[in-house]
Amino acid sequence: MRDAGPPALDKEIHHPTRLTVAAFLSGCAEAEFSAVRDYCGVTDSVLSKTIAALEKAGYVSVRKGYFGKRPRTWVALTPTGRTALAGHLAALETLAAAARRAGAEAPDSGDTGGERT
Repeated sequence: MRDAGPPALDKEIHHPTRLTVAAFLSGCAEAEFSAVRDYCGVTDSVLSKTIAALEKAGYVSVRKGYFGKRPRTWVALTPTGRTALAGHLAALETLAAAARRAGAEAPDSGDTGGERT
């Protein structure tokens, strides 16, 4: 039985696409929309909705402009977003470590000789 409740996962970042976007943006000052879309392997629509949700939470900022005559959108992880991502990743690691310990301490977690039931 666990002594404490589960770690505080960030509900705004927890979704896999949001987490991927935040993680990608954590590696750069800002990124062009298409670079984020291509890395995440999602459609324009999915990425637009994801960015809107993260922007509403204050985790990303959006800058629109032109490159030559072509409109462009750049996205950046805000300081709040960086803090939220770090906290979420720490919570995931805490959750995983606690689960590993619990599994190792379980009464029937001994070696089964390679057999799985």
